[in-house]
Amino acid sequence: MSVLDECHYHVGVENGVSVEVGGERGAIEDAVRVLLLGLGEDINREGLLKTPHRVAEAFRDGTRGYHQNVKDIVSGALFPESGLESSVGSAGGAGGLVIVRDLDLFSYCESCLLPFQVKCHVGYVPSGQRVVGLSKLSRVAEVFAKRLQDPQRLADEICAALQHSIKPTGVAVVLQCSHICFPNSQPDPSHQGCVRLSVMSGSGAFVDKKSGIWTDFLGLLKFRGLTADATRSLEKSWCPSRTICKTAASDPSLLSAVSSILYALGEDPLREDLIETPARFVNWLMNFKNSNADTKLNTFVRGSMRESSLTPPSHICSELNLPFWSQCEHHLLPFHGVVHVGYYSSGRAAISSVGKSLLQSVVQFYGFKLQVQERLTRQVAEAASSILGEDVIVVVEASHTCMISRGIEKIGSSTATIAVLGRFSTDPTARAKFLQIIPSSA
Repeated sequence: MSVLDECHYHVGVENGVSVEVGGERGAIEDAVRVLLLGLGEDINREGLLKTPHRVAEAFRDGTRGYHQNVKDIVSGALFPESGLESSVGSAGGAGGLVIVRDLDLFSYCESCLLPFQVKCHVGYVPSGQRVVGLSKLSRVAEVFAKRLQDPQRLADEICAALQHSIKPTGVAVVLQCSHICFPNSQPDPSHQGCVRLSVMSGSGAFVDKKSGIWTDFLGLLKFRGLTADATRSLEKSWCPSRTICKTAASDPSLLSAVSSILYALGEDPLREDLIETPARFVNWLMNFKNSNADTKLNTFVRGSMRESSLTPPSHICSELNLPFWSQCEHHLLPFHGVVHVGYYSSGRAAISSVGKSLLQSVVQFYGFKLQVQERLTRQVAEAASSILGEDVIVVVEASHTCMISRGIEKIGSSTATIAVLGRFSTDPTARAKFLQIIPSSA
């Protein structure tokens, strides 16, 4: 029996696309149950009971732009403002360059269905002695960000919509985009774990990207090195999924489930840019398949690197910035960061290179699951104690996509958790000493 049958996922066919009979939200929730079963998870365990609902709400919120209209946003927000109406010089008011900088947006990548972060800068030159309410620039940008996107099309759609709706002398849009890397990529040396891309789009007076008005626009952004030459047209390699896997052989029921999500969001899974999206998303998700290998791992590490207990522990050693990837079991959105491990050493400055490699393997093993950060921290601490002895402290610092791409959208937020064993659990001085070792830039 396939996971499709096991989940009792009832579908119909509309325009050649499998869709759930019973509505948009129900289709997404049932599709998520199929994916969870494909991961080898128990969809009835406490941590996953509400996951289908949470994922459906996250997708609906993240693609609400499909149901919004720019005309409704801009209508009534154009205001008269006198000023110099000339192509020579500018004196503020209508005719002077207006810029709104540093708009934090999130959009879902159409290639892999993972969110990517956007820093958006919008400028325009008013005409006809009218200006638009500044908040509308942000709201128009948000309409197109809340759709399945790629960076260049997002910039072009924002630009075209503003040009059409407020009819200015010209519009300029610059986007600085960050896409999470895939866990089987090489870790980013700075632990940022992102592919970065800057793109630009212009209309009217901004069509010529070498014009003086672009120089003014980029100069007002005050970003060192952000010039017309620093931006580029979107390349196929923007999304890591395109370079990691061109094709995928997966359970057809999992691919059908993702296709039904696309359809429920208002997209056509048969659109050229979306044809391979189900396979890419399934490939990403299968990195976190439940292997039920905890016992095997514990058997492998227990006592293998443990120091002799004959010599009392003398000083604190540390292994810092061990990178990890994981997937939030509540929203099926990625989180990533670094793990710091502290321990007592008796007579050795630090563990061997074999021990370091083993610690990184432990971190990766527990990261590549559906997780919550608190559980991940405890599991790493318990496994590390088998390698390093009972006196262990573990701190995990992570950025959660579910914190910044949905709901409260707290851009720049991060989460830290701690687990302590042995002497660290009873000695606050030892804990404080280790915490001071952790670099503030981690």
